[in-house]
Amino acid sequence: MTTGVFRYLDPTSLTPNEKPWSKVDVDYSSFTRTSVPKPVTDIRSIPDASKEFTTDTSGFSVHHAPSSLPAEAFEDQNLIRSTYYSEVSDLLRKFLPDGGKISHVEIFDHTIRKRDPTAARQPVQQVHVDQTPSAAVARVKRHIEPASRAEKLIKTGRWQLINVWRPISHPATDFPLAVIDWRSTDTKTKSDLMKVDLLYPIANRLNGDNDDRGKEVRPSEESLPLTEGYEVKGETYGIAPNEGHEFYYCKGMTPEEVMFIKCFDAWSQGQELGPELAGGLQGGKEGIAGLTPHTAFEDPDTPVGTRGRESIEVRCLVFYGEDESE
Repeated sequence: MTTGVFRYLDPTSLTPNEKPWSKVDVDYSSFTRTSVPKPVTDIRSIPDASKEFTTDTSGFSVHHAPSSLPAEAFEDQNLIRSTYYSEVSDLLRKFLPDGGKISHVEIFDHTIRKRDPTAARQPVQQVHVDQTPSAAVARVKRHIEPASRAEKLIKTGRWQLINVWRPISHPATDFPLAVIDWRSTDTKTKSDLMKVDLLYPIANRLNGDNDDRGKEVRPSEESLPLTEGYEVKGETYGIAPNEGHEFYYCKGMTPEEVMFIKCFDAWSQGQELGPELAGGLQGGKEGIAGLTPHTAFEDPDTPVGTRGRESIEVRCLVFYGEDESE
């Protein structure tokens, strides 16, 4: 076990009647963050961790799953899409609790993060969830065509949004990823979930390119507080402090391992979407995890001189309903 100082959304910094926002291409938000020290348990120290932590129970899971790609291949965006995406799809089918029932996987985005001052994307030190339920629905409608197919997939079966996270090149000892067990969140009133608009730069779209994957350019410091040149293209949950939160991490997680991080599940406990958007199910199923708050954190036990973290996260829509196109 170690101790981390976690940066939560500070509810007192929110402006009344104004929705908070955060930028996708840089770690900057309209709100401030409050730092809270919390113990962090190493998943490897838990007996039968593979049974204790699953995407259905805790909202996350860790698996030994080496990639066929060498570390340098993750610099090639085309190779990531042509080869690594297929690997990720196969991993979901292999390791998710009901993976054998998956009818379609739609990978819509990936991000490479490096703790390097010159990198476009740095590890994010804010506890968050990538998608709210309404944002997950919007993702389906945006990425699944035609619209009739998207409608059928979300009406006829369970569907999820899962991130697949992997270190690149070397173990993620520096600024590792921490996750909160869904069971320790406010599963009843969801008072620790705050909706935040996600702002994307519009430069690529203006050039006729509506594909966000792997094309980030780090903005200038003086532009950080400005919203000009951005558009709302998503909604995340910023997480407010909760004394009950239980944090976990995988100490020294290697490039041969992946972590599944659930952002949405149409069949999760207390799901508020109507049955027409949740595979015909109203209110979800008791005990099914809905999401996994997560963040990078600074482990005080990290040795001096440790290489900066490099990682890739791939965002996936996972469907279990009928799909006649497959």
